Amino acid sequence: MPSFDVVSEINHHELTNAIDQANREVATRFDFKGTGSNFDLADSQIKMNTQSEFQLQQMYDILCNKLVKRGVDVAALELHDPDVQMKTATQLITVREGIETVDAKKMVKLIKDRKIKVQAAIQGDQLRVTGKKRDDLQAVIALLKDGGFTVPLQFKNFRD
Repeated sequence: MPSFDVVSEINHHELTNAIDQANREVATRFDFKGTGSNFDLADSQIKMNTQSEFQLQQMYDILCNKLVKRGVDVAALELHDPDVQMKTATQLITVREGIETVDAKKMVKLIKDRKIKVQAAIQGDQLRVTGKKRDDLQAVIALLKDGGFTVPLQFKNFRD
């Protein structure tokens, strides 16, 4: 029976490369000279360090540009509130991966509401969709692409 998996993943190697490029750009830009501004990547969190909240916004724009050029979806980033002190400003960015249970249930409900003849099963942080016809599966892919979900979706392991 044909099936496919709906996942939300990012390429960690490209993420690392984008952060390295953003660090290089921040180090060479005139408006960041002497500020000690940088990006730190630890596990699935990016920490931006600089001197002011305005520079944090500029750094976030630089990072987003580098990520887009590298093919990493910025919808996977979750921006936290900045921590501004006297001469330092830091902000955490969480890189989200996997489909949360709430979103997966919404996807299953959306598929069932359309009455497409497929079965959708939640398997951890991904969703497995199986059906008898390939056309039904392609209709589900189109439906989920237009679903307006907050996480970036990829469709993998399409099997006949």
